[in-house]
Amino acid sequence: MAPKRPNGAGAFPKPVESPAPQRPDPSELYAALDLGTNSCRMLIAQPKGSQFHVVDSFSKSVQLGHGLEKTGRLSRASMGRTISALRVCQQKIKRHKVKRMRLVATEACRRAANSREFIRAVKRETGLSLEIIAPEDEARLAVISCAPLVSTKTEQLLVVDIGGGSTELVWIDLSSVPHRDRPRAIMRLHAGFHQLESPFPAAKVVDWISVPLGVATLRDQFLDVEDDAARYALMSWFFEENLAEFAPYKDEQAREGFQIVGTSGTVTTVAASHLGLKRYDRTKVDGLRMTSDQIETVINRYLEMGPNGRRKDPRIGQDRQALIMSGAAILQALLRCWPTDRLSVADRGLREGLLYAQMSADGVLEDGPF
Repeated sequence: MAPKRPNGAGAFPKPVESPAPQRPDPSELYAALDLGTNSCRMLIAQPKGSQFHVVDSFSKSVQLGHGLEKTGRLSRASMGRTISALRVCQQKIKRHKVKRMRLVATEACRRAANSREFIRAVKRETGLSLEIIAPEDEARLAVISCAPLVSTKTEQLLVVDIGGGSTELVWIDLSSVPHRDRPRAIMRLHAGFHQLESPFPAAKVVDWISVPLGVATLRDQFLDVEDDAARYALMSWFFEENLAEFAPYKDEQAREGFQIVGTSGTVTTVAASHLGLKRYDRTKVDGLRMTSDQIETVINRYLEMGPNGRRKDPRIGQDRQALIMSGAAILQALLRCWPTDRLSVADRGLREGLLYAQMSADGVLEDGPF
């Protein structure tokens, strides 16, 4: 016997009224897309005070540079994966009716013999116009993204952006800038590293370098070395050899008044491991300060784990276990040259720099001048 149907069954429930979130005005929105050697990342945001509010985002591992080290070309499979990801980005841009945007590609496209062909295919398939930016532009954008993390006590600043295909280092002298104005002086670098006369105190770029070795390209150089610890040591010393042309490399740096800001998946993963997070939490990682000794402890733990242990670690995972060791090798080489008690972890990078640069140029950020 069928159960008796209760009164009102199947009737529409009374709707619970709640205010719909106010859609942002499309005229206030900006998009920034960073297509790197490993990942495709995008942010859509609107200015809010001296910062910005993220409206939508996208991040996917596309491995655009897979096989590039051997062939010098982007593979058909890599381009296919990347164009699929870019279609999603295009849909988000269209949905939000974004008009102001900057969509850039970096080291993989700089190096690949068929990058122009790929850029044309992206335009044809998605309608998006990608711009291949120069290493100096990439370094500058990484620097301004980290401006909010710069301490007012910092006299000498090293910003490090460890990417998939390259690593950018920028050394900045802030000693002639009043303490309270130092983060703002970094933001003014959106106009270029070598600025014309300005009425505002200037951050002086002592030197910068783009090393064509990132977590993927450095790993690929030493794939034939089977021993985990030996491969790590070789990668670290090889990276340091590539710093010889960087002017501050020859100078010993006092720890007092010296700050490193590191922006990359490597640095944020090391920070998450240091904190013992079970699940990644950006609010706990972004802006965290670590010492050379704390970072060394985490890296030694990675070596003790070995490849299998790193694959099982929730902060690293299957896809990143090999990349984390090449990134750690770069990080250790830098700390061997410039040990510090203040390495600031930045969960931010090129996308944020692109947004700050666009908004600063349009004068829509408060608490200027930028």
